[in-house]
Amino acid sequence: MADEKPWLSLYPKGVPANIDADSYPTLTAMLDETFKKFKNRPAFSCMGKTLSFAEVDQLSTQFGAYLHSRGLQPGDRIALMMPNLAQYPIALFGALRAGLVIVNTNPLYTPREMLHQFNDSGAKAIIIAENFASNLEKILSQTQIKTIILTSIGEMLGFPKGAIVNFVVRSIKKMVPKFTLPNTVSFTQAMEGGRKFSLPQFQGNSDDVILLQYTGGTTGVSKGAMLTNRNLVANMVQMKAWMQPFLKEGEEVALCPLPLYHIFAFSVNCLALMSQGAENVLVTNARDIPSLIKIMKARPVSLVSGVNTLFNALLNHPDFASCDFSRLKITVGGGMAVQKPVAERWQQVTGCFLSEGFGMTEASPVITANPFDGSGRLGTIGLPFPSTDVRIIDETGKVLSVGEIGEIQCRGPQVMKGYYNRPDATADTIREGWLCTGDIGVMEPDGYFRIVDRKKDMILVSGFNVYPNEIEEVVVSHPKVLEAAAIGLPDEKSGEVVKIFVVKKDASLTESELLAFCRENLTGYKMPKSVEFRTELPKTNVGKILRRELRDEAVKKA
Repeated sequence: MADEKPWLSLYPKGVPANIDADSYPTLTAMLDETFKKFKNRPAFSCMGKTLSFAEVDQLSTQFGAYLHSRGLQPGDRIALMMPNLAQYPIALFGALRAGLVIVNTNPLYTPREMLHQFNDSGAKAIIIAENFASNLEKILSQTQIKTIILTSIGEMLGFPKGAIVNFVVRSIKKMVPKFTLPNTVSFTQAMEGGRKFSLPQFQGNSDDVILLQYTGGTTGVSKGAMLTNRNLVANMVQMKAWMQPFLKEGEEVALCPLPLYHIFAFSVNCLALMSQGAENVLVTNARDIPSLIKIMKARPVSLVSGVNTLFNALLNHPDFASCDFSRLKITVGGGMAVQKPVAERWQQVTGCFLSEGFGMTEASPVITANPFDGSGRLGTIGLPFPSTDVRIIDETGKVLSVGEIGEIQCRGPQVMKGYYNRPDATADTIREGWLCTGDIGVMEPDGYFRIVDRKKDMILVSGFNVYPNEIEEVVVSHPKVLEAAAIGLPDEKSGEVVKIFVVKKDASLTESELLAFCRENLTGYKMPKSVEFRTELPKTNVGKILRRELRDEAVKKA
């Protein structure tokens, strides 16, 4: 199956079957070219502050020089821990130019999770927003971190706006718990300090690991995926090839509501779209839906990337439909399954097809995507990217035929080098060059792929495989349901039974009404045996619903 590649015949005009993964020797070589090419264009804007490509170029060089002056050597690890702020791209590109390895860190991590990640990666330096500094204080003495650069939400916004924002964040909203940290410098001091130093040119090579991107940990302990220059350059060039026929270089405006410390926004927005000369509008808090809509009204965008829960929340806000969608060319959904009812409504309201893609941290991240020429197919994850093989295998490793359900495997230049310091986990995940995704899927005759579910979330009822995605899609298609999650609970008779957690859109919804609806749409063994209504569901920082947390909680109760 892998050799046949039936999907190539469905590629839109202008999208190549293969890309040159070695078109740039390093990611910084790509950056240098991009900064020169688009120097007068806006690169990033956040909270009303806009930075041109030339400014990001200059400030990141100064920042890199400062890091080098502090004794950080090529190959040293540096943690970046902040929400979407203008500081992020400056810190990222500065650290890469100084030859450092990036360790993206979720600001919502608990001290225990931070400690695991900093010690596992061996981080020696950190750039952290002050809001999270009190957590760093609790664990600092147990880490190797010696260089601490602190930033505040308002730091890049200029006077008086920055001062007002910081006053609100610190004094009114009380979002900065008290902390004491030794020898810190502010982000501005670091950039200024870097003016006095020059940054040597570091000759990296394509196989150097430049990013330790920790897996979400939604399925177990978080592991550092080692992503190299070549991995990230390849995926960026693949994305560029996929988007190029539909975007105008140096003219697009992209909305970036997902956090840049997550691999999806990191690769799609911060790298691929930036390399096209697009301006990225960074959203600091995407959970604040009214502010997000305000941003969209102030700045009509041509591209939006997001996850299902975000699209759903926008569609359910009364002000969203009055945004101007006339420039919107591309909407990309990833990170979790995009539900069909959400995709259909998105197209009705915005006039733009919601293209679902599929990827994972271990693949830098994109593996497949729906085409942007209108030929995409709802309910699928699209077609494999250029230079990417995808196949379906069974438990014994046998390659399955079209229409048979099994685990999705992929192979391509974007697949990671392995997990940092975890040879066993690497050998489990990469077999003979094929990345085992842990997702259950099926290939359609023409080469489109569909995900059926996560291997680890599958529910086994009386020997039948039940996929939570299918149950959830039925439940959310009920007009009175906002969100749903399905889990399996141990059961003496059938091994497991299905339980659903539901957030209502309409308070009048009853359990019996919902179960009657499920009965019409689901076969007997897939039927939920119990319903629990909640005001909200637990989610990861990107908005992925944490089924595991719900399952653990329900099992404990039972």
